[in-house]
Amino acid sequence: MFAINNKTTLSSTRVIKTLLLSATLISIGANIALAKSSDTPIHFAKGTISSTVTGKLKPNENEHWYRFDASSWQYAIINIAPLAGTPETANVGVLHMPNGTQDGTKGGIIYQGCLPATGEYRLRIARNLMATQGKTAGYKVEVMILPKYASESLCEYL
Repeated sequence: MFAINNKTTLSSTRVIKTLLLSATLISIGANIALAKSSDTPIHFAKGTISSTVTGKLKPNENEHWYRFDASSWQYAIINIAPLAGTPETANVGVLHMPNGTQDGTKGGIIYQGCLPATGEYRLRIARNLMATQGKTAGYKVEVMILPKYASESLCEYL
């Protein structure tokens, strides 16, 4: 009798674990899709290599996401600067790459180098939570991406 109840308990536990794992994976997938669809696209005017975006994080916001497309072995520089007229600066930038890696830092040039993959790049701009007073945090981000022919000499030894 004990062996039957034990098998039933183990079977029920496996079913519950499987259901919880499935629900978690569905939730994560939905959140990723929602996050990407709400990203602000960064557009480059025809014939230009750079684009500047400005923004403000409200006191209850900690981050904003942008997206742009680029090719592997294009040389890129991403710079964050303060936005005039705002009491705080959102100075944290992290570049999420199509290959799953990420790179970034606080303030100034947050990325400089050859892009590792072709596809959609996501840029997270955030406030430094250790140095915030909870006020509006502004930022100005310049994204410069050289065309492949101009990137060749910069990326050839990497």
